[in-house]
Amino acid sequence: MKKVLQVALGVVTGIGGFLEAGSIATAAQAGASFRYALIWAIALGTICLIFLVEMTGRLAAVSKHAIADAVRERFGFKFAVIPRVAEILVNVLVIAAEIGGVSLALKFITGIDVRVWAIPVTLLIWLAIWAGTLDFIEDTTSILGLVAFAFIVAAVKMHPDYHAVLRGLVPSAPRHDAAHYWFIAVGILGATISPYMFHFYGSGAIEDKWGEDSLGANRVTAALGMSFGAVMSVAVLVCAALVLAPRGIDVARYEQAALVLIPALGRWGLPLFAATLGVCCFGAAIEVSLATAYMVAQTLGWNWGENKKPDREARFSMTYIVMLLLGGTLLLTRIDPLKLTMFAMAITAVILPLIVMPFMLLLNDKTYVHEHTSGPIGNTVVVLTLLLASIVAIITIPLEILGGG
Repeated sequence: MKKVLQVALGVVTGIGGFLEAGSIATAAQAGASFRYALIWAIALGTICLIFLVEMTGRLAAVSKHAIADAVRERFGFKFAVIPRVAEILVNVLVIAAEIGGVSLALKFITGIDVRVWAIPVTLLIWLAIWAGTLDFIEDTTSILGLVAFAFIVAAVKMHPDYHAVLRGLVPSAPRHDAAHYWFIAVGILGATISPYMFHFYGSGAIEDKWGEDSLGANRVTAALGMSFGAVMSVAVLVCAALVLAPRGIDVARYEQAALVLIPALGRWGLPLFAATLGVCCFGAAIEVSLATAYMVAQTLGWNWGENKKPDREARFSMTYIVMLLLGGTLLLTRIDPLKLTMFAMAITAVILPLIVMPFMLLLNDKTYVHEHTSGPIGNTVVVLTLLLASIVAIITIPLEILGGG
């Protein structure tokens, strides 16, 4: 029964935690600009994510090591610090984007400017981490995140062309604006395969004391949880394709994305969009902040743990406080939250090989995972996907900047 509950909670976590600022922004832009043509990017990213989440849980369950800890032990501190610095820099952008998402949700409800909400939201996120336990944070944000089912309800009510949706699973060359097409594609991959998820998931497994008897539940959780989360992301894309694309709205601002639920859900559309954006971004901001604290503590050999009192793990606690302060401060500038989100996701795609390749080596090292090494299919899918995402991102980011995107 315990394993069944673990799987059930994992699936709920996948549903409630998959969507966040990056997923919503990239899916909405994809649907508005290219209708169903970029569904394949969500599918490819999800397949890669399933393998990586399963690998993360397997490493934790078998070796009792989180990723950052194992990389430092296996390759040395000097090697480990390079990817960690890259992650910290990107995570500051991601945290700012998530705080921006919560602030925008509050703006939709109250009409008060985003920057007014930046500091109160940052403080509220800090309070949730400071006072909460890992289980409480995971359970609460995941269950509240089920409000994202509104996108599936809206998509079904608007009767999309399901054959066209299925055709979107097959990669195709863009018919127009190729640079923007590929920029959104790598943004989707960056939003889907977010490195912070591995640090959060693996460290949580260590805190929950997973053993080899958790491997089966870990596989099911990774497959079902991430797949259901991907369905939510596809639903956002479909809603944008049905509502925004026919009207020629390309989603240059979050306010335009907020329109996607109104035709199907009427006066409840905007509140439900705001609730989904707010809850999912709030949960993601907590996860990214904690993931960074886990990563830094494990790389530097500090004590760490969300389930312990903050004053017992002062350096761990100070790390997530600093990350939140940096993210909240960045949002106080006049940077556009949507553009910040899109570029944060694209840059995430650039650094993915740097982050994941050492991790992949660990999963094929019997010193750490014994007979539970990764198979050729998982290795091939992950390596090719990450290299594709990184190369395309490196090419398209300058083009997007020069094009004024």
